[in-house]
Amino acid sequence: MLSHQLSKLKLVLLGLVLFKLAGAQTGNGNAFSLQQSIDYALKNSPSALNAEQDKIAAKYKKREFQGIGLPQINASFDLKDFIKIPVSILPNFVSPAVYGGLVAAGAAPPDPSKLNPENYDPIQAQFGTKYQASASGSVSQLLFSSDYLIGLKAQKELEILSTISASRTKQDLIANVSKAYYNLLVLSKRLELLDANIARFKKTFDEVKAYNQQGLVELIDVERLEVTYNNLISEREKLDRFLVLGDQVLRFQMGYTGSDKLQLTDVLPADFNQEQLTLGKSDPSARPEYQLLQSSQRLNELNLKRQRLGYLPTLVAYGSLGYSALRSEFDIFVPKKEWFPTALIGGTFSLNIFDGLQRHNRIQQARIDVIKNQNNLKQLTQAVEMESANAAIMYNNAITALKAQTRNRELAQHIQEVASKKYQQGVGTNLELVTAETGLKEAETNFFSAIYDALIAKIDYQKALGLLK
Repeated sequence: MLSHQLSKLKLVLLGLVLFKLAGAQTGNGNAFSLQQSIDYALKNSPSALNAEQDKIAAKYKKREFQGIGLPQINASFDLKDFIKIPVSILPNFVSPAVYGGLVAAGAAPPDPSKLNPENYDPIQAQFGTKYQASASGSVSQLLFSSDYLIGLKAQKELEILSTISASRTKQDLIANVSKAYYNLLVLSKRLELLDANIARFKKTFDEVKAYNQQGLVELIDVERLEVTYNNLISEREKLDRFLVLGDQVLRFQMGYTGSDKLQLTDVLPADFNQEQLTLGKSDPSARPEYQLLQSSQRLNELNLKRQRLGYLPTLVAYGSLGYSALRSEFDIFVPKKEWFPTALIGGTFSLNIFDGLQRHNRIQQARIDVIKNQNNLKQLTQAVEMESANAAIMYNNAITALKAQTRNRELAQHIQEVASKKYQQGVGTNLELVTAETGLKEAETNFFSAIYDALIAKIDYQKALGLLK
């Protein structure tokens, strides 16, 4: 029985080990391709999340405004305890025979026409009860308002505006993540080749040191190689720091909060597209900035229409029903005690007859806003054409530089190989080898910089044409 349980336990442990191994082989949570990095950023970057929240908020804002046109229902309950009932001052309309004992009891009252009210003090009277309660409900309905009708259209346009703004945020995020990803990819590749160069050069450096100890080469030959070797080590340390920085930049653009170092699964293209671009007709309407201005133009036109229709009247219908209780004792909630009802219905017709030309001046301001936005659209159209042309030129220049640096790197590699062989065969000089190694390092640095510039120029070109989706 015990052996059977141990066998089952071994099978469970083996299954767990195989599961972990399978998970390690299929990848981990910090490994990303470029597209995966973009998808992750669109779901986790604070800027993208805020843009989506703005879209949701715009929907609720539209619904809030729509609620103005629905019936408005209110209810209230009021309870008062008059610790001191208010005193009212009344004119003395009571006969002097009754008031103040001025005429003896049973005597006939004097002729009121012969009395002078100024000769008698006013009466102080208290009206009402100690406890008063009232409950009421009211309903109002907007029947017509030009501001409301135009406002409904404006709210729909504001919802479209939030969608365009989210699209613009998405384009910016795609561009930023792509640039950060390519930067880290180029740095990783540079470090990989630099490690290979250091390993190769270290072997040569160790051989020369051994030759020096045997008296076959001079110390100055060793020192020249050591200078180059130290420069390579220093360059690697700088690349390590740039890699850490590049990793942080990509994390920031993606909104990645994990603690592990990001692993990039994409590689630099072996044969980068080095075709020159021919700039076609740019389409400003593909740019979210242009779409935002178009939406702003529609809002300005709606505002102008709203101001013009402001001379129309506003019509509101309303009604209310209420009950009140007046008690000398606190028996407000005692059943079968009388409550006194009151009810009304009515309507309000509002029409502005003259406002000192205020609305006229607001109409002129709204018209100016429309004209200014039209000018902004024209200016943006010109700016998009200029930006697209500039992006195409920058890309073509980057491709030209990449072609040159690719050839320079091939030449530098060939020169280094020849210099190394000549030195090993004893027909080359130490200085020639150092110069070749230095030239190779510089050529590789320029080559990777040219690749990065070409990749970034392509992204900028796509963004200028509104092609980043």
